[in-house]
Parts: sequence; structure tokens; C-alpha cells
Amino acid sequence: MPGPPDWQDSAMRILIAPDKFKGSLTAAEAASAIAEGALRVYPDAEAIQFPVADGGEGTLEAAVAAGYEERLNAVVGPILAPIGAAWAIRKDAFGGATAVIETAQASGLAHMEPTPANALRAHSYGCGQLIAAALDAGATEIVLGVGGSAMSDGGSGALRALGLKPLDAAGNVVPLGGGSLADVVTVDVSGLDPRLSAVKFRIAVDVRNPLFGSDGAAHVFGPQKGADADAVELLDAGLRNWASVLRESTGRDVNVPGAGAAGGFPASFLAFSNAALEGGFELVAGLTGLAGKLAVADLVITGEGSMDSQSLTGKAPIALADAAQARGIPVIVVAGRILVTPEDLARHGVVAAAQLLDVAASPDDAVANAAKYLAWATSQVLEGA
Repeated sequence: MPGPPDWQDSAMRILIAPDKFKGSLTAAEAASAIAEGALRVYPDAEAIQFPVADGGEGTLEAAVAAGYEERLNAVVGPILAPIGAAWAIRKDAFGGATAVIETAQASGLAHMEPTPANALRAHSYGCGQLIAAALDAGATEIVLGVGGSAMSDGGSGALRALGLKPLDAAGNVVPLGGGSLADVVTVDVSGLDPRLSAVKFRIAVDVRNPLFGSDGAAHVFGPQKGADADAVELLDAGLRNWASVLRESTGRDVNVPGAGAAGGFPASFLAFSNAALEGGFELVAGLTGLAGKLAVADLVITGEGSMDSQSLTGKAPIALADAAQARGIPVIVVAGRILVTPEDLARHGVVAAAQLLDVAASPDDAVANAAKYLAWATSQVLEGA
């Protein structure tokens, strides 16, 4: 493996930047375990722990690890039960501040049983409450990490929390949830928070799905939120109608690639705010200062729970490997399981890889004792590399 002239040199810097190991370790916990394994082999090295994310779940954790201040607010969950939701903020030297909000924190599928009824009722009101909290805290830029969401409401619930009133033909405010969007005929914007037009929204999106249609939010992502065939059709009709109402109110076409992420959440913000859709990894990397860490690294170790074909489409570990390869830095992957070939990984600059399934007694053992096996597998792959 290429590397510095003397890898035992204390000047060697190992950038340890894994994503989460879903179901067993957060990205920060994974980084700690990998660092333990790396330092067993290179005790004099500098192990730089730097959790990464691709704009979905884990984005908040990566921001906090990079120095953002974590805050907690009580919000309305996706089916009305109150929950606590974390977000983060960091002020800059020019009087501005960047807030980081994950839709999953306030409106995540983890807070709801996925049934057809709940798929129709689920909403993003709590996300809007977090946005209001960020505005109250002085945020001039809000990063929205989407993923793991429960709702298919086109972001309408979030705007409801910010003062928008979607009205039916009788002039009544429609109930929360994607199942009611087909009844909306107009929106009352008189109470909409005026700060929405002054803040910049950066929405981390790595899917290209439109808001509605056969490739839209309801058809592609609705079933994993509990929607059956009938619910999918109702949700899709609602999102189609919501796009029409938004276009009539703002003149903006929100049925664009990426608008179908998180149950269509970006659509409402594309209509009523200064919002842009951005690639998740690049957005989070820029927020957290990853380029500065890469600039001083001699070796990168990354990984995630499952390294599979989806990982190769730009998920955080492979996107990081590509960035390292462009700088001539060798990359090692340690994952829970690896379902791609060594040749696949080599194309992204990965010079060695290991999976926990090779050192654990069973898949269940690998999940239950992931930190121990992650340190062990890291040591083994470094000794053999």
C-alpha cells in the first residue's frame, strides 16, 4: 500500500471518517472503534475522528461533531404525539448563523407505526417547529437533511407550523397529513412567517424522484411508510394537487427532480422560500470542513453498516473515497458487510477492505458487538495491508 516513507512516524495522520452502522453504531461510535483498532497497529499515529453523512440521518451528528451547538426542542411528532427533537446551530464571524435540521428528528418513521392509516395522517408539522426555533435563534441559513421521514405531505405540515393555512372549498383549514392534500383548493399566506423569504434553505437531496407520478414520493417511498395500494394513490393525488395549488399561489413549478425526497418535503420550500436542492455528501462535507481534514491526511479509513451497490451511487463512504483518491490518499474500508467486489472498491481508490462478518461468530453477534469487532477488523486489515 502506498503511504508515507515510514508509517510508524508519529507524523502520520489517519482520517477516520465512517458513516453510521445502522442498527448498531452511530457514526461517532464507529469512528471511536476504528480509531481504537488503528492505534493498536500504529500507536504513534494521529487518529482524526470525523463522522460523515450524506444528508440523511446522521447529518446532525456530523454537524455536532464538527462543532455545531446541539439544541433540543419539544415538537409535535408525525402523528401528533409530542416528542423531543434535536437540531444544531453555529454562528459565523459575520453575524449570521447556520442551522442544521434533520426531518427524521421531528417527523421520522421511527416515531410512527407504518400502517396505511398513519401513512395518510403523517405530517411534517414538527419540522416546521424546528425551523421556527432556528429562525428565533438567528439562523440566516438552514440546512435541511432529509431521509427516514414518516410523512408524504409535500412539506405542507412544516409550512402550517410557519403560518400557512391550506383551505378546502368551504374555506376550512384541511387536516394535517398527506391524505388531506387532495382537498386543498387554495392557501392563505397572510400569516406565513416573513422570515422565510430572508433565510437561505439548502436541502440535502440524493434522490432524483419528482414530487408525484409513478416515480414520485408516494409510489416509490410510500409503501415503506405503511401505505397500501389505495393509500399510495390517495397520497399521489394529494401531492399532484398540492403542486398545482403551489404553482397557482407562487408561480413556481415544484415537480422537479429531487422534490420527491422525504415525502415531497422540499416542494413547499421550493415554492415559498429561497431554497436550493444540493447533493447530500458535498453539502455536509462543506458544512463540516471535511476538505481541511483530507488536506492533512496520509490515510483514510471509512465504512458503514452495509457496503452494497447503493453505496457506489454516491453514499458518504464512497463519495469520501473518491475525494481521497483525487488527492492520492489511500483508502481502507471497514464495513459490517461488503456486498460489492474488491474491483468495485478499487475503482474508488480503496486499497483494502474488511467486514465484521468475517470476524464475528454470526450476523447477530456482529450487530450486538459491533464496536469490538470493528476495532478488531480494523487492526487486522491494517496489519495485512
